[in-house]
Amino acid sequence: MVAHPGEPLQVRWPLLLSVGAALLTLCLKGIAAWQTGSVGLLSDALESLVNLTAAAVAYAVIWYASRPADRTHAFGHEKIEYFASGLEGVLIILAGVGTALYAVQRWRQPLPLYQLEIGLLISIAAAVINWLAARILLAEARRIGSIVLESDGQHLMTDVWTTAAVVTGLLLVLTTELTWIDPLLALGVSTHIIWTGGHLLVRSFHGLMDRALPEAEQERIRQVLLQHLPSQAAFHMLRTRRAGQRRFVEFHLLLPGETSIRTGHQLVHTLEEALQRQFPGTQVMAHLEPIEESCSWETEELARLGEVAAAWSPRSVKPQSSDASPDWSDLKTS
Repeated sequence: MVAHPGEPLQVRWPLLLSVGAALLTLCLKGIAAWQTGSVGLLSDALESLVNLTAAAVAYAVIWYASRPADRTHAFGHEKIEYFASGLEGVLIILAGVGTALYAVQRWRQPLPLYQLEIGLLISIAAAVINWLAARILLAEARRIGSIVLESDGQHLMTDVWTTAAVVTGLLLVLTTELTWIDPLLALGVSTHIIWTGGHLLVRSFHGLMDRALPEAEQERIRQVLLQHLPSQAAFHMLRTRRAGQRRFVEFHLLLPGETSIRTGHQLVHTLEEALQRQFPGTQVMAHLEPIEESCSWETEELARLGEVAAAWSPRSVKPQSSDASPDWSDLKTS
């Protein structure tokens, strides 16, 4: 099942909002840094420039990811979202490192600050704009499951905390006249920025490596399958992954050997529809196997997946020898 047709538009409009917020806050913070000479405000303005670049890249990526599957990309183009998320992580880290280096330089060679009151007001206004935009992006990311929106929203929220820390530092400078607080605070903020970028890089790495869905989601998948399986059927070898907004679920469906192809096919469709109701945009792949045959129980493969030669079944079906004669009366074979 492919992603819903409306999802690309649902992702694009928040990104346009992010681009607009980044442009506006970049201008505001640039003015504040120029008016005050604060290294904290300058680093904050540089982060808004990174926000603008990242949002623009994310918008282009969403356009590419929304293209339907084709001959050369039979599973779709959604994985490019992880490249965008990884790029944002790199940009955040670079912004953090640049901030840290400049803060160290200003620590060694302090400069006087001017018109801090004006800079504070401008920075607060920029922080409010970013906070509103970040809340919208994160809410939409949770609603439709987009890592691009999540990473962009986290990026904007990082900017909000950066601005809040800088404003706090400038307030201390105003009250104490200790100008060394400005580069010290900028150095602390840069550490947080670098940590956020590293977290996004790890998330992107896991996505590109086809990491399994969270255990809670896997358990929900198992429960859905169990609810719709006939009592004498079973499944194992559950494998999951995610690409952008789409989930991929694969498993082996164990049925009695005399089950007709038509009946097995209908059961697979029933399981697919049940999973797609719970997880919209999920692509399901089921491999049918005779439950009586020993070759259907790949011991080593099952052990690697932590199943250890067991199967999930409404009646806890266990491997049976080929000459067994179980009762499959509840599973139609006509």
